[in-house]
Amino acid sequence: MRLRSLLFVPGDRPDRMEKALASGADALILDLEDSVTPERKGDARAAVAAFLAKQHGGPALWVRINPLDNGMTPDDLAAARGADGIVLPKSASGQDVAALDAMLAGVAARILPIATEMPAAIFGLGSYAGCSSRLAGITWGAEDLPAAIGAQSSREADGRYTPPYEMIRGLTLFGAHAAGVAPIETVYPDFRDLDGLAAYCARAMRDGFTGMMAIHPAQVPVINAAFTPSEAAIAHAQAVVAAFAANPGAGALQLDGKMIDAPHLKQARALLARAGVA
Repeated sequence: MRLRSLLFVPGDRPDRMEKALASGADALILDLEDSVTPERKGDARAAVAAFLAKQHGGPALWVRINPLDNGMTPDDLAAARGADGIVLPKSASGQDVAALDAMLAGVAARILPIATEMPAAIFGLGSYAGCSSRLAGITWGAEDLPAAIGAQSSREADGRYTPPYEMIRGLTLFGAHAAGVAPIETVYPDFRDLDGLAAYCARAMRDGFTGMMAIHPAQVPVINAAFTPSEAAIAHAQAVVAAFAANPGAGALQLDGKMIDAPHLKQARALLARAGVA
């Protein structure tokens, strides 16, 4: 399942769901949590269930349920039947994913936890490896946690994350890679600033994230472009793989005047896998 771009859509806005199908996103996240007020939860569940009951082509359809500890999970999962995946907010550790897995018996849905929204969850970022075969990735957020600890903001005046939240971003990245699943970058809040988004995406791609969540359809083309390997990058990766294939006993080789070794081969194979290139 390709997860370059994951676009949030309010679960109580079926009109936006229909429009989002044409956004170009790899996945839509039909939201039953933060974008839906308590009095609208029932309407949102009904709208999501009706939307999932239709035959749609294009993006994978995910549903963000409400947190496991608030008693809404059975109703949310009933509405999400037929979804390709479940986004789990306020996940504390791999145990929460395992608990959700057990609730999905007989359903093929994958799971994407948002793994940084509570203080205790930070210490669980290394616990996701092996927690469930449904685990598709790990993502993070920079809004709920500051509120939980009484911080004024997670960002500097210029938009960069402050050191505590930069650390959490890094822990999410490595936690996902340690679990062998996709590390998904969090949203870029200013949906009108596409230049800023492009720079943000480039940084995420550089650091090792493989996809990103979006809050507006206008962000999707920028995100897809950033997380799609270029033709030049694919050609270079293929050349690295071919060089080692032609020299199976070599630990290090020269390519285009530069030394390459086992880490470069691993990077090349990962890039080709993301690009869907043999």
